[in-house]
Amino acid sequence: MGQVPPYAYKKQIQLTMLELGNLILNVPFMQAPLSGYSDYAMRRLARDFGAPLTFSGVMLAKSAVHPKVLRNPAFRPHDDEHPVGAQILGEDPATMAKTAVALQDVGYDLIDLNFACPTTKVLRRQRGGYLLKEPETVMHIYDQVREAVTCPVTMKLRTGFNSSQQSYDNFYRIVSEASERNIDALTIHGRTVVQKFTGDVDWNLLAEIKNHFPKTTIIGSGDLFDPQTIIHRLKVTNVDGVSIARGAVGNPWIYEGLNAVLKGEPVPARPTLAEQAEVIRRHFKGICRLYEPTLAVRYFRKFLIHYCRLHPTRKKAQKTLLAAKSKTQLLTAIEDCYVNGEA
Repeated sequence: MGQVPPYAYKKQIQLTMLELGNLILNVPFMQAPLSGYSDYAMRRLARDFGAPLTFSGVMLAKSAVHPKVLRNPAFRPHDDEHPVGAQILGEDPATMAKTAVALQDVGYDLIDLNFACPTTKVLRRQRGGYLLKEPETVMHIYDQVREAVTCPVTMKLRTGFNSSQQSYDNFYRIVSEASERNIDALTIHGRTVVQKFTGDVDWNLLAEIKNHFPKTTIIGSGDLFDPQTIIHRLKVTNVDGVSIARGAVGNPWIYEGLNAVLKGEPVPARPTLAEQAEVIRRHFKGICRLYEPTLAVRYFRKFLIHYCRLHPTRKKAQKTLLAAKSKTQLLTAIEDCYVNGEA
């Protein structure tokens, strides 16, 4: 697609608000559901930096349907984070519908149906991306969920199970039938299930889909790591919005940058080490509200790996931070790496 220009657009970019059924976002982006990452602590941070909509991590429908699970605060939305969506994964239409009702009842504002997950475990159990092989099942699930809830219902898709013509035909059929039913939005990751996260994202195909289905809200996904690239994708493909996944892990500043560029302002300067330290501590404090301290430290390590990508001596900082085994040790390591200049 060519090189993305490394500058902010000088004039305010004329991109419309993002409509997801009766839910209207004032900017055309959101934080994607991220299994194992997008807990309340990450969601709250995303909101603070300007994400208008966040999602919980993907929930297995047959588990989330149990009242005991949804009594756990980790699986419930908080009062200060609306709107917030829930993404569910499953193969049985009745269970998916029942789970959607339960999630709506505990306060989620949108239900997203995952037909994109490429992990081996999910595919082996004929869920997620596997169901792109079965358009009838996908639409049966959608129909039952749509009938069961009043909140917006969306789908997460990939561009097919593999690169075969049959896979593309199945994908196109799902998009077509969902569009005929006036689905609230389709989020499409521009890779096949078999590709997982390798190879190029086919943004040209996303542009073609939007062109063929102009009345359907199409949200693009895949390799969105900086504001300039995101704005470029929006402008070139004409998709209605984007869903930011891995690009936001350890980088909530991406939302701040996007909001600036959309207003015609320059991308904010790279956060200073002191600013990075403040955000890392704030994120970890949020994690400590969800888990006991030792578990919180272990859980937070995967986020630290991503935060370290902004550090000028990434490998040294990462080694120091990941060596911490207690809350006190980690807070000291953050101070050493980002304030005292010891990394």
